[in-house]
Amino acid sequence: MSVRTVLAALASAAVASSLSVAAPLPASASPGSGALAASFVVSQAQFDTMFPGRNSFYTYKGLTDALGAYPAFATSGSDTVKKREAAAFLANVSHETGGLKYVVEQNTANYSHYCDKSQSYGCPAGTSAYYGRGPLQLSWNFNYKAAGDALHIDLLNDPYKVERDPAVSWKTGLWFWNTQKGAGTMTAHDAMVQNRGFGETIRSINGALECNGKNPDERQDRINLYKKFVGVLGTDAGGNLSC
Repeated sequence: MSVRTVLAALASAAVASSLSVAAPLPASASPGSGALAASFVVSQAQFDTMFPGRNSFYTYKGLTDALGAYPAFATSGSDTVKKREAAAFLANVSHETGGLKYVVEQNTANYSHYCDKSQSYGCPAGTSAYYGRGPLQLSWNFNYKAAGDALHIDLLNDPYKVERDPAVSWKTGLWFWNTQKGAGTMTAHDAMVQNRGFGETIRSINGALECNGKNPDERQDRINLYKKFVGVLGTDAGGNLSC
């Protein structure tokens, strides 16, 4: 998936340095998942409408259980901004996973490529263990370590948690969304909260391959999904939809 392409281009030091921004709360300090679910701008029914053919692994409860990791997600700004951010995140997720149908990367031939042996910690789970997983297809050993360190979960030694635990899987997607700039100049969360537009989230997630005239069909698919999802949530898409 495209996020792994962006992440592969990041030096591990740059990934680690960005974790100080919008760091998640420790599990003991996270708000209760029940309260977060009740206040989340996307209801179970709306989620089901967005993803009618999703893999049963990607549960609504898994998503709402993950919200405590980044409590600013879809809770910042006006109701319109909150809905736009949720729609933007889920639209990009839908594009990356074929409508939440894919939990793991489908091209198994790539699996052995994601072990950067130059990292001092190596690939303790195995050379072929760091393939793309989850809603934004986390990949590479250094990204599993960075995400795991930020989330207080040992994903370097057990990357399989991302395909076995729905909440952990969603948390890795929220980690990228809230803390990583990718090919852009800001996180996708900041892009939506600061009203920079959906196009800036594309730039952060896969701008190197889809912005500035590249791969227009891929870019347009993300935009079409975003327009559909803001409609489901009863708001408008705003401006600056493309990159």
